[in-house]
Amino acid sequence: ANPGLKRLRRELSALRTSDDKEISLTPEEDNIRRWVAWIAGPPSTPYEGRFFQMRIDVGQDYPISPPAIVFETKVFHPNVNFDTGEICLDILKKNWTPAWSLNSACRAIIALLAEPDVDSPWNCDAGNMIRAGDRIAFESTA
Repeated sequence: ANPGLKRLRRELSALRTSDDKEISLTPEEDNIRRWVAWIAGPPSTPYEGRFFQMRIDVGQDYPISPPAIVFETKVFHPNVNFDTGEICLDILKKNWTPAWSLNSACRAIIALLAEPDVDSPWNCDAGNMIRAGDRIAFESTA
């Protein structure tokens, strides 16, 4: 069998017993390579109290290669493309290792919401607001 599928089944059974309040991960009924994730906005951020939906597509060579994760919910954030929901995060690209899981990738995205990387902005407006020290404008827009 495909080692990636075995790995996804292991992750799924671990998630079934998890009591995580910040992350919900569910595969599509007939396709374990396509998942829906809900993450909670981190506390003390403009995203607190909100939930964000993401789509996860897992390629044939997972966990060697990272999954493709995009926001379905609109997010105003320097490292998220507002129109497409694409996320600029190094672990989803060159810094991915097979030690990461779908759950830990979601956790890294929550951390990114809490701590934007303004040096590699995808959404330049949001990045420029934070860089200019205009946290108030950023937080009211987010």
